Formats: sequence, structure tokens, C-alpha cells
Amino acid sequence: MRSVRRWLPGLLLVSPSIVAIAVFVYGMLGWNFRLAMTDKHDEISEGQFVGLTNFVELWDQPRWTISVNHAIVFTIVFVLGALLLGLLLAFLMEKGIKGEGTFRAIYLFPMAVSFVATGIVWRWLMNAGQDERAVGLNRLFDGLGLDFLQWQWFRDPDWGMAAMAIPAIWQMSGYVMALFLAGFRGVPEELREAARVDGCNEWRVYRYIVLPYLRPVTLSALIILGHISLKVFDLIVAVAGKQIITDVPAVFMWVAVFDSHDPAKGATIAAYIVLSVTVFVVPYLIWSVRKERKERRS
Repeated sequence: MRSVRRWLPGLLLVSPSIVAIAVFVYGMLGWNFRLAMTDKHDEISEGQFVGLTNFVELWDQPRWTISVNHAIVFTIVFVLGALLLGLLLAFLMEKGIKGEGTFRAIYLFPMAVSFVATGIVWRWLMNAGQDERAVGLNRLFDGLGLDFLQWQWFRDPDWGMAAMAIPAIWQMSGYVMALFLAGFRGVPEELREAARVDGCNEWRVYRYIVLPYLRPVTLSALIILGHISLKVFDLIVAVAGKQIITDVPAVFMWVAVFDSHDPAKGATIAAYIVLSVTVFVVPYLIWSVRKERKERRS
């Protein structure tokens, strides 16, 4: 009875959140997967159970494979770009520059802006017009005499999705900087001093002492950026609209449900997005649980 009295008040306190999550998260996910396994390809029919047919047939559609390829390119450029830029900014801040608070606020400011607002601004900056029709960044390059840097940006058929990742990198690199900066400040100064006393130069101090401490932070940043990139929608639509040249699974899902009125296809695409995010999140959760167990044992 004593143990029940201990955890019962806490359980009652969090029970509304548990119910809300069960209904609006896991309940909706279950409903989506059930819809994805039916042949409800219009808004009128009831839909019969067809198993994994929709999941298999979706790969026969060229637009789906295009959107998946675009998502892969966007994810690679966005995640690597945000990680490297955030690490560089954190390293500069960690060295104790003057006006650190001001620079930290400047770097974090883009995170306070929505992806829609970011997309509208960067749609103008990445305008594909060149020479006398140039605006945005292309106009800047033209004024500086750097015409060779003018580019079609997101309208480029080969590397358009790499350009689409630039606004996302600009917005999220400040957040990654904050994570890495907290990691840098969490390294005990005694370890650094001991390494310097042993004859390590500054490069080796970072290589063998500081960077290993940043592995958990790097993994957390990788998970956060990865799941953002896989379900990105608002930034793509704000910059380029619903064009095939910048199509990603989330945009294709919107087109399938609201333009083509195909609930089963849209649910199938949504299921694939959830599964792809799970690939990032589940290993991180397993690693976190194992780490907590090791810490408790030690």
C-alpha cells in the first residue's frame, strides 16, 4: 500500500497527458496505418483491407521515387551543413570572444522565425533570375562582379534540393551551436589542463579530450535535424510551392490527399514518413536507455 501511495499521486497528475498522447498521437498513428492498408482511393467509398499493397505499389510511381531522392539529398546537405556550421560557431564562441551574449542572440534568432517566414525571404534571395533580371543573391553577385556564382538555386534540376537546404541550415545552425556550446562548457577544465601538462598541443586537446565529450551532443543534434529534414513541408512550400522539381514525401502526401483526393495513398506516404523518422529516433532511445543503465550500475 505504501508503494501505491507513492506513485499514485504522480500517476493521477500525468494521466491527462497520458490519455491525450494515447489518443492524439498513437491513436492517430494507428488510424493512419489502418487507412494505408485499405483501397480507399476516393472520399466516398468505405475501403476494403488490402494489406501492404499500397506500400508496394507506391514505389511504381515515378513521383514517389523522385520525392524520396530529393528527401535524401536535402537530409544529407541539411544535417551535415547544420552540424558543421553549428560546431564552428560553437567553437568560436567557446574561445571566449568579446560580446558573446550579443553574438549568441544573433545566431539563435533565426530559430525564433517560422519555416514559412524563412521560406518567403529565401524565395526572394534564391530567385533564379540572372544578369539584368537578377534579384536577391544573384543580384548581389552581379554587383560584386562575381557573375560566375549566379545559379538557378532550387530550380536547378540536379542540385536544386541542395540549395533548398540552405535556408534550413541558416535557421537551425544557431540551435546546433547552442547544443555544442553547452557540450564545450561541460568539459572539465581539469582534463584540459592535465592534457596540456602532459605535452598535448591545443589540437590534441580537442581531438582526444573535448571532441569525445561531444559525442552525446552530436548524436542528439543528428536525431533532431534528421527527423526535421524527413518531414519538412512548410519550408519547401513557402520557397517553391508544390512543384515536382522540389518535391519531397510530405509535399507529395499533401497533393495526394487534398489535390488528388486519395486518402489511402496519402496515409501510405505518411506511414513511410513515420517509419523513416523511427529509424532515427528508436536507436537513439535504445542508446539512451542503455547509457542510463550503465550509469546506475557504476
